[in-house]
Amino acid sequence: MFVRKLAGSVLLAAMATVPAAPAHAARALDAPVAGGVYQLKVTKSGMCLDVVAGSQDNGAQLQQWGCSGSAWQQFTVVSAGAGIYTIRNVNSGRCLDVPNGAATSGLRLQQWGCGDGTKANQHWRFVASGSGTYQVVSAATGLCMSDEGASTASGAAIIQETCTANTNKQWLFSSASSGARPTVAADGSGTYRTVQAAVDAVPAGNASRVTITIAPGTYREIVRVPSNKPYVTLQGLGSSAAQTVIVNNHHAGAYGTSGSATAFVDGHDFAATNLTISNDFNEDPNLTGHQAVALNLNADRARLTNVRLLGDQDTFLVNDSTRAYVSNSYVEGTVDFIFGGGTIVFDNCDIYEKRSTGGPITAASTAAAKTYGFLFYRSRIGGAASAGTTTLGRPWRPDAQVLYRESTLSNVIKTSQPWTDMSSNSWKNARFFEYRNTGSGAGTNANRPQMSDSQAANHTSQRYLAGADGWNPVG
Repeated sequence: MFVRKLAGSVLLAAMATVPAAPAHAARALDAPVAGGVYQLKVTKSGMCLDVVAGSQDNGAQLQQWGCSGSAWQQFTVVSAGAGIYTIRNVNSGRCLDVPNGAATSGLRLQQWGCGDGTKANQHWRFVASGSGTYQVVSAATGLCMSDEGASTASGAAIIQETCTANTNKQWLFSSASSGARPTVAADGSGTYRTVQAAVDAVPAGNASRVTITIAPGTYREIVRVPSNKPYVTLQGLGSSAAQTVIVNNHHAGAYGTSGSATAFVDGHDFAATNLTISNDFNEDPNLTGHQAVALNLNADRARLTNVRLLGDQDTFLVNDSTRAYVSNSYVEGTVDFIFGGGTIVFDNCDIYEKRSTGGPITAASTAAAKTYGFLFYRSRIGGAASAGTTTLGRPWRPDAQVLYRESTLSNVIKTSQPWTDMSSNSWKNARFFEYRNTGSGAGTNANRPQMSDSQAANHTSQRYLAGADGWNPVG
């Protein structure tokens, strides 16, 4: 007998038994769009695409199960270009995957790390079929996602097989926001009206993941996820990250730099997806202390997926104890807007200098004994700044470590000298490197240290994040 993996928390247990959403939140028929979060419901059985046991592991298999609105039944659609998409599980951050890209009919589908989003066996097309439903077609194999044997039983395998018009190959993409009652909704339609109230309800010392779903809207509050509440996921339910916004306007003049954050996250294995965390402090010239942090991250093994971090000076503080994997996300600011001594990978992200006069993007304070600091991998570095005014970073501490790897640098980057000093710390003594970057802001000269191929082999996303426990959120 198959046993469902439960979330192991009072909060989720309560959510599993709440009444159906009121009529005004009735389920909609949705055309899948990039950035949308959906449940995928197969017409034949009426059941939803589901990760077996709610696993977060590579290789976990897919099945159909009664639709519950759980995070492991929610998937984010991410554009891979030219009508191709990846389908990422909200709970695990891993992608719907054809094992080894084999074109074998009947092969069971799984989840696997998404990497940089270019894996052909994780690419899918959506073909209209039926009434408001779609075939999910592998771009690699040309086969369709289906429930095995057109079964109507819970636990039936999800496979690929030859595309036909049969109803076991027709999938309804239903917005997660129009399904089960959200945990948080400002209008009172959720279990709580504020994000902090939902976090407060998580039992201290919880041993498994708790997903807090947040209805679209603006939540002006300060959110704190304490160290005794690990495995917390904050998940926006809008069709894009811009629709769910946690925001405040504290600044360093009143609270100190680290105390000015909109969100403070200490609990390990934190995750956030499909939402915005913002500090909208206006840099008033009559005030001192313009640093205004959006996210103060102190959590180990944190994952941010399809998240927007908005601010001006010092947007994102990555503390010393942090390892974090940030994918398919957006960070903007003016000066030192990614800073701290932690270890973090930005994978397929957009980093945006919004001040017209430019400024340094990073201010890393990596400890001398720590090999890895900040890695920007296959990301896009741009902004509203004038050409040649923005630098890649400066060393907050002497041994700062930053690598821009295989990324696209726009013309806002100061090509002649993209690194700068900070106080008495010389950029020349810091561990600042580039590797195989492209774009009008890329280039090589004596002021642009480049990694060799042999050095770069030890500076992959996996190497940055592995630590002593072998953590690998990348796949």
